[in-house]
Amino acid sequence: MKNLILFVFLFSVQAFGQDDNITVVAVGEATLEKDKMVIQDPYIQGAVTSGQKAAASDLVKLLRNDFSFYQKKFFLVESAPNNTNFRPPTNYDYWSGKSVRFLGTVSAEKSGENLKITVAFEDIKSRKQVFNATTTTSILNLRKNGHEMANNIYKQIIGKDSIFKSKIVFISDRNTRGAKTIKEVYMMDFDGKNVTQITSHGGIAISPSMSQDGHHLVYSLILNSSGKRNNNLYMMDLRTKESHVISSKDGINSGAIFLPGGKSIALTLTVSGNAEIYEMDLDGKNLRRITNHFASDVDPSVTYDGKLMTFLSDRAGKAMIYTMDPSGEEKNVKRISFVGQFNATPRFSPDGKEIVFSSWLDNSFDIFKIGSDGSGLSRLTKDFGSNEDPSFSNDGEFIAFTSQRVISRVKADQNIYIMDRDGGILGAVTQGFGNCISPRWYNF
Repeated sequence: MKNLILFVFLFSVQAFGQDDNITVVAVGEATLEKDKMVIQDPYIQGAVTSGQKAAASDLVKLLRNDFSFYQKKFFLVESAPNNTNFRPPTNYDYWSGKSVRFLGTVSAEKSGENLKITVAFEDIKSRKQVFNATTTTSILNLRKNGHEMANNIYKQIIGKDSIFKSKIVFISDRNTRGAKTIKEVYMMDFDGKNVTQITSHGGIAISPSMSQDGHHLVYSLILNSSGKRNNNLYMMDLRTKESHVISSKDGINSGAIFLPGGKSIALTLTVSGNAEIYEMDLDGKNLRRITNHFASDVDPSVTYDGKLMTFLSDRAGKAMIYTMDPSGEEKNVKRISFVGQFNATPRFSPDGKEIVFSSWLDNSFDIFKIGSDGSGLSRLTKDFGSNEDPSFSNDGEFIAFTSQRVISRVKADQNIYIMDRDGGILGAVTQGFGNCISPRWYNF
């Protein structure tokens, strides 16, 4: 069983695709639970280049695509092309007659080599403007500024931050050549755009985790070398791109996560003979043992306040999900999962009230959600390939996960997907980028 749980922990099957920019299309008629939203085509003022005009249209598409993710809150309706260069006064009676709740407009004009963009949103029901902002931006930064504006609009309407500025860190084997497996850490926008390679070791990187301030990344690495291939833990300063080993004890140094405050990490080590979870300072010193059992304990996740930890253990004879108070060794340990032949990768929701995990059931992995007290188990995926390694979004409304579909006897396709918190599949955010695994969702 020890070998099984370490296999689940380090090398479990994960995974699935669409084009390089996920487009979520609202389906069905508007309901009382949804607010109908129209974001009009851009108003182009004055002489602009063809590139600037295209960029303004791309900004509108970005805003529509961003809000389309929140299908349970908004029903996106296509608008007719504009017949004027300047934004006319809002005709509240017209839009109210079409049951539109929110009307968005974008005006663009040339400002030197840049674009001057004005975005406004109207609450038709309340007959008032809820957002108006003007920014001058280069085309290169338009996407970043667009996500920022979309988040500000969402926050004005809903009262909290959205996923629009968030990032997903993940692993891909796209650089693999022949028999030499290469897995590196990558980062992308939540919608699959702006993919950036973070590491370049030429080895096998696994288990990435980001600090809450977005400044540091920890990950494990097995180097492709002829000598001893140990599983060592690295930390990278994302501002300088410099990385170094912080734990190289014999065996496993993996599954690390930053603990609240960012001064230490929790990770799995096998220095005691079997897999246990430890706390360690960022310099690799001051080890404190958190779990202490003859069974294997791996893959920790901790609530934002640090008061509760969930982890994977085979104490019951098979890998299941447990919780405990991480402040003291073996304090208030509780088994909370009893589903499937074995489980993997438990992760807390941002508020700490729920845990998502994968379970081997019916000859494949599927994603489940359960209350952190063990109540309210629900199955989120079924008949959708083999699904695992879930990670909640920063607002708790979505879950990124990997899914694998068998293409042929010798080939499987493995990509990162997004679903809502209740299991509604929105679509893939990677495709044609190698086998993508271990998504971790962060907000910056």
